[in-house]
Amino acid sequence: MSSKKQPSCDDRFTKITKDPRFWEIPDVEKKVRIDKRFQSMFHDERFKLKYTVDKRGRPVSHTSTEDLKRFYKVSDSEQSDGGEEEQEEKEKEKEKEKKKKTKGKKGVEEDYITINYMICSTIMWI
Repeated sequence: MSSKKQPSCDDRFTKITKDPRFWEIPDVEKKVRIDKRFQSMFHDERFKLKYTVDKRGRPVSHTSTEDLKRFYKVSDSEQSDGGEEEQEEKEKEKEKEKKKKTKGKKGVEEDYITINYMICSTIMWI
């Protein structure tokens, strides 16, 4: 039953919540921005590979262009497909900012407790 403890499970790990090295990178910053010089890699046949099996031999219908779209971000002026996704991300960020503005000290304490609880529970699994 020790895994069900509250967030203050161990004082050794309290620094993790405030240390920026352990923060999650936002989705906007994860993707590398591609400008018009490298735009052709999204539609050129030389960059397109069709995978029939995954690394364990199971059949899949997956292409390398899907990977490219997942890892790279087209620059703002040349966007064609990813425009809606970015707008959704921006709306989510705005909502988060509004929530942060409305929270008082109690909200900050609740955030700290939930983060600390998540960290402690992950550490217990490791």
